[in-house]
Amino acid sequence: MNKGIHTAAKHTLKTEWFIGITTALIAFAAIGLGQAFGKIERSSLHQKLYGWAAAVVLVIAGAYAIIHLSRAIGRLVTRQSNPGAGATIRLVTNGLGYVLLIFALLTVLGVSADHLLIGAGVAGIILGVAAQQSLGNVFAAIVMLFARPFVVGDSIRIRSGVTGVLDVKVLGIGLTYVTVMTDDGVLRVPNSIMLGAGIGHLKQGASPITSPPPWAPPNATPTAPPTSAASSPAPTPSPAPSASPSATGQDATNAGMPPGTPTL
Repeated sequence: MNKGIHTAAKHTLKTEWFIGITTALIAFAAIGLGQAFGKIERSSLHQKLYGWAAAVVLVIAGAYAIIHLSRAIGRLVTRQSNPGAGATIRLVTNGLGYVLLIFALLTVLGVSADHLLIGAGVAGIILGVAAQQSLGNVFAAIVMLFARPFVVGDSIRIRSGVTGVLDVKVLGIGLTYVTVMTDDGVLRVPNSIMLGAGIGHLKQGASPITSPPPWAPPNATPTAPPTSAASSPAPTPSPAPSASPSATGQDATNAGMPPGTPTL
């Protein structure tokens, strides 16, 4: 088992594409043969055998096709962008592939298409309501993968009504979160917030800005340091003009004279 896993991991990209496409063609052939010659309900033994055989081949070939094609697409995206984006695409293609495989299997087994559509619609509504936020993050990851506003290792400035203004360095891009490094440590921001935020690339030597989000308390708003009266130097009083000796003596002489007396 371990040997098989290691062997599969050593496949080249061309080998992954070849195996995935070949098994996908076998799965499509099984679907066609199962619908043409197989029938599970109200049929003869031969038709039931054809139907079950087509279903088994479909499951095996379809599983191999999904595994190898998703691995090939993930490796291709990783070469063009980053490992986080490749892992995201691989997970998404895996999920979509298995959903299609289930529908194909039910079709081969003779389940009515009306029932399939009704069941798929109800299940889609339930999943959409229950996992609205998670699905929003997944689709945001796919959009950012193709738009590429930033890649791992970029120093960016985030302007958002939720996070405020943050200068961060991108550490990783996942299926639901973007991991960044701030002055306070590692922060994981949901992809939907990153998609709706303003993103700018920082130049080397740019001064960092970190403003609090709108929901932060008022005392968290960074302000300029107040200048207190104690810290500022007190003004030096100007010396009072000194009276001349003659003026001082004259004032003393005139002090005892009645008003209106001419001074000497």
